[in-house]
Amino acid sequence: MHIYNSRCFKKYIVLLFVLGITNFAHAQVNAYNQKSDFWSQVRFGGAFGLSFGSDFFSATVSPSAIYQITPQFATGVGIDFTYANAEFYTATVFGGSVLTFYNPIRQLQLSAEFEQLKVYRSLEIENGPDQEDDYWYPALFLGIGYTSGPVTIGMQADVLYDENKSIYASPFMPFIRFYF
Repeated sequence: MHIYNSRCFKKYIVLLFVLGITNFAHAQVNAYNQKSDFWSQVRFGGAFGLSFGSDFFSATVSPSAIYQITPQFATGVGIDFTYANAEFYTATVFGGSVLTFYNPIRQLQLSAEFEQLKVYRSLEIENGPDQEDDYWYPALFLGIGYTSGPVTIGMQADVLYDENKSIYASPFMPFIRFYF
């Protein structure tokens, strides 16, 4: 005695094949729709920052793109360019960053940004040879800002700040960030 009927078994195989084809077609339609949904959640913009102290100036431009995962949470990537100048010091810096934004309420934005920066700097040393450095520097900024429409204004701090290697005058930096 057979546990299954061969006609019945063939019907199950055909049914599974049809269901498989249907699911495959449905998955292809969903993949197409998800592509168009993905780009509708991407926003472009960036930030710029200034840092200054006694006899020091630094300006940063950081274009980026973020993906709005939920109305409160976004993540993305960016590129960074910074120029710093002081009486005895110049630096040119470029690199990339990974960013995360969280808005617990519409007007308040908490942020985290990890930068990996390539630093070229020159120090003019009085009564000695000039010093040139070429190194990688990580920075991890944690920030808070006020958001109105596409603009966020706030303050961030580099929690990995190293006074000897950082291109910033202090670990604290105001920012203006915008995304459209």
